[in-house]
Amino acid sequence: MNIEELRDFCIAKKGVTEHFPFDNVTLVFKVMDKMFALIGLERWEKGEQKINLKCNPEKAEELRDKFEGIIPGFHMSKKHWNTVIINSSDVSDDLVKELINHSYSLVVSGLTKKLKEELHNLQ
Repeated sequence: MNIEELRDFCIAKKGVTEHFPFDNVTLVFKVMDKMFALIGLERWEKGEQKINLKCNPEKAEELRDKFEGIIPGFHMSKKHWNTVIINSSDVSDDLVKELINHSYSLVVSGLTKKLKEELHNLQ
């Protein structure tokens, strides 16, 4: 999976915006202003193709035990975030998409009722 495919998959989700809140090389995807995915573009260009994704704590542990290409979130809460190594031998593109969907859904489920209604009403 290349960076364009990854970006297109994230940005296509309802209510998603992209930002550079920390610096000019860390791309952050948010749903209703809440982060669900981060990509270090500078590291990506150097061959470290990774994405940080929010994850249910129990599932996060299970994934880390099962896949070498999934590790505790880099510079994030290790309990709630995983770093997924893109194009690693044991992490398929389908799994990456599944984990992006999980992260997005997890963040949406934690939104306030008002924000959920706003999201639902977006075109």
